[in-house]
Amino acid sequence: MLIPSIDIQDGQAVQLRQGKTLILKAGDPRPLARAFGMLGEIAVIDLDAAMGKGHNGELIRDLLTLARCRVGGGIRDVQAARGWLDAGAAKVILGTAATPEILSELPRERTIAALDAKDGEVVVEGWVKPTGKGIIERIHELRSLVSGFLVTFVEIEGTLSGLNASRVIPIVQAAGSYCRVTAAGGVKSANEVGALDKIGADAQVGMAIYQGLMDTADAYAACLTTDRADKLWPTVICDEFGTALGLAYSSAESLREAVRTQRGVYYSRSRQSIWRKGETSGSTQELLRIDTDCDRDTLRFIVRQTGTGFCHSGTHTCWGQHIGLSSLQSRLQSIAALAASGQSPAGSYTSRLLTDHELLASKIREESRELTEAQDREHITREAADLMYFATTLLTKHGISLSDVGTELDRRALKLSRRGGESKGA
Repeated sequence: MLIPSIDIQDGQAVQLRQGKTLILKAGDPRPLARAFGMLGEIAVIDLDAAMGKGHNGELIRDLLTLARCRVGGGIRDVQAARGWLDAGAAKVILGTAATPEILSELPRERTIAALDAKDGEVVVEGWVKPTGKGIIERIHELRSLVSGFLVTFVEIEGTLSGLNASRVIPIVQAAGSYCRVTAAGGVKSANEVGALDKIGADAQVGMAIYQGLMDTADAYAACLTTDRADKLWPTVICDEFGTALGLAYSSAESLREAVRTQRGVYYSRSRQSIWRKGETSGSTQELLRIDTDCDRDTLRFIVRQTGTGFCHSGTHTCWGQHIGLSSLQSRLQSIAALAASGQSPAGSYTSRLLTDHELLASKIREESRELTEAQDREHITREAADLMYFATTLLTKHGISLSDVGTELDRRALKLSRRGGESKGA
């Protein structure tokens, strides 16, 4: 698949040729991370840290909250690598520090070794010092310690001269089935990304995207397959909870428009045209993420649904309304919206809680105590439901969704360092 690259220098996204010559500045990397991250992992490289000229650590931490990031640049020891993994990096990319001694102390599944190759030989120190080791030899030494390799073809990096997939085949074979190869250098077209994907490699691309030569949605589509005569991809649409809202279809054109607008856009088979969800009903969708299944022939759109819901019948899903916690949140949000407009339902306890912080705080403390004191399964379930109601009301009051909480829990799950978790007392 495509791995868009955000190279950061002095707080800005930049692109260099051959790692030296500044070709362009793309400004604040945050909007880029949001847009690129919609399609999967992105690579974030701290050029200042790599060159020993400072770092962009705080900025990169912001990016970790916006996208699934592979972080590289200036990671020279175990402590620095673990620091980025604790901060929420999906993976870390190590260059000269990718030694057996260091890699053995890091989780294999979240570690990538960066190998810079010039005419098949690994080079270091700004790509000027030959090591005397071939790229295949180095891969054989490290493949049991990492989940992937980032292989940069130095002689064509930043040149937009194209990268033939045939050059990557022996590298993929050397890496084996448990290491994913990401190729960088010279990639200029969506077709090249697709060709690399077919041989089992990803393409890390910067220059072609920034110069407008490659559309990220086209590169994503180039990796997909379909056995349908109409060349469409079935698209399962889910909300932030992962609840399926319905089934639609995507075309290359609708996918491009969905990514460009960051909205739910599909292909209507009945009208044989682009369908922008909510264009007439007002029940629009903010597109959060696109995933492909293991066979690359079905898409999943994660969206934030507005209005009455996804279904034309006015329900949240094509199988009916919300259930469980998503239903609770939806009801609370509706009441909060009415309260904000001065139309609170008469006698609504939730409306009272939304405006009386002391009452809400007291109920949360009360229900927390009762939950810990409950003994049997039924009692525990009832008390947990009470606590979830009041806690979700507090979240709703502050504009926080349960999916935001889920995202925070997912981020914490990436941490390697663990606290003891002792009680803080009463």
